[in-house]
Amino acid sequence: MKFTRSESLARLRDVATSGEPIIGAGAGTGISAKFAERGGVDLLIIYNSGRYRMNGRGSLAGLLPYGDANEIVVEMGHEVIPVVEDTPVLAGVNGTDPFRQMDVFIEDLKRRGFSGVQNFPTVGLIDEDSGFRQNLEETGMGYDREVEMIREAAEQDMLTCPYVFSEEQAREMAEAGADVVVSHMGLTTSGDIGAETSLDLETAAERVQAHHDAAKSVNEDVLVICHGGPIAWPDDAEYILNNTEGVVGFFGASSIERLPTEEAIQNQAREFKEIEF
Repeated sequence: MKFTRSESLARLRDVATSGEPIIGAGAGTGISAKFAERGGVDLLIIYNSGRYRMNGRGSLAGLLPYGDANEIVVEMGHEVIPVVEDTPVLAGVNGTDPFRQMDVFIEDLKRRGFSGVQNFPTVGLIDEDSGFRQNLEETGMGYDREVEMIREAAEQDMLTCPYVFSEEQAREMAEAGADVVVSHMGLTTSGDIGAETSLDLETAAERVQAHHDAAKSVNEDVLVICHGGPIAWPDDAEYILNNTEGVVGFFGASSIERLPTEEAIQNQAREFKEIEF
């Protein structure tokens, strides 16, 4: 690992204490990681959806059988970790993967330079009331496997930053040793391949607060940040942070690499096409 758990946590707590937001950034490419770091992010997270997203596909492609999620994150690590100078890099781990001995896999991620983990792909994005989700839970591929992956990573002294989708999951992850609970509001809106169905910001703030309170009821020291759904742009994140108590940051994937890339490339191409000669 480039950073131990204690080193990463100390840095994050220093940021929170300073009054600045903790900002995590998803990186689907080396160039995304390099320039997100230069922009001052506190964490970089790489997972299979980053590759799909930066290839013009929706982030939910990461939940479908288009590739081996855990193998993809290892491959992406070769591209991202060498260009990152001074920021902890986390691996998105598919905790439900039945073909990985998870303790061995996490140890291998440490050896490759990852400083922590997040649970992605996550079945938490699948409606709990659906038959499909219920069947996953019944057949050993449920959210509980993701909780156990986080527990294993914590025991191996990696920084753990799991996604949670309910108050119960926030408590479970805090009990498993989560360092940073990421309150997930669903697929990010906006842009060409963003979601159209989402909560409004007011409802999102209420849910983030509920997740925060549930996690803190288990471990007062856990850090809580927000992600996804209607929290797409800096103004959205600012609204959430100003309308919650104790929430200390934001994790953006599409928000930090896809949305600005869509706009920048389109505008640059348009400006070249408008050259007069």
